[in-house]
Amino acid sequence: MTKIAPSILSADFAKLGQQVLEAEQAGADRIHIDVMDGHFVPNITIGPLVVRALRKITSLRLETHLMISDPESYLEAFVEAGSDLIIVHYEATPHIHRALQRLKGHQKLAGVTINPGTPLNTLEEILEYVDLVLLMTVNPGFGNQEFIPSMYSKIERLAQIKSNRHLNFEIEVDGGVNEMTIQRIIQAGAEVLVMGSAIFNAPAGVAVTMKKYQELAAQALQKNEC
Repeated sequence: MTKIAPSILSADFAKLGQQVLEAEQAGADRIHIDVMDGHFVPNITIGPLVVRALRKITSLRLETHLMISDPESYLEAFVEAGSDLIIVHYEATPHIHRALQRLKGHQKLAGVTINPGTPLNTLEEILEYVDLVLLMTVNPGFGNQEFIPSMYSKIERLAQIKSNRHLNFEIEVDGGVNEMTIQRIIQAGAEVLVMGSAIFNAPAGVAVTMKKYQELAAQALQKNEC
């Protein structure tokens, strides 16, 4: 079953709690929290206080995507705030293995992510230590961007590596997931889909939109089985 992770980057922060609860009731698997510092990516968003607030209102997994410089300095802050899974950019630290070890030491799920221009082979030595690999399929920093077409083959290659090495990490995709791309992304091997504007900015509302994408995801999986 494909998992959908609504990203609060595109939510209405004036009613953030309400929209997160709507997503939970509509069957979201987890909530994706984009943390940006204006240095690693050209945007500034939120910090541990928002994670702490969301932890009080939802039982869903909170996955925190650190798009920040020097992520090691903030791991414990997000652990203490209530993040269940923390995703660190390979490009943001020279000590990615150490960062993953620290998260495991806190009994948290550990994820790694790479930008569109970063080759998959940079992850070769750490795949056995991660619970999730997030492939950025747009250049990070802003929502509502178009999926980069060359990323389909990148998803396929990661899925093949996972299969060949008998590894258990989840393959997550972030960027440009919408009704035009969702089925091909799933058929390429994605298991978790980060969706922001496609859900929170949809005129039909969160519940109706989530149901539509759940149906499209199910159709894609059926095609894969044929």
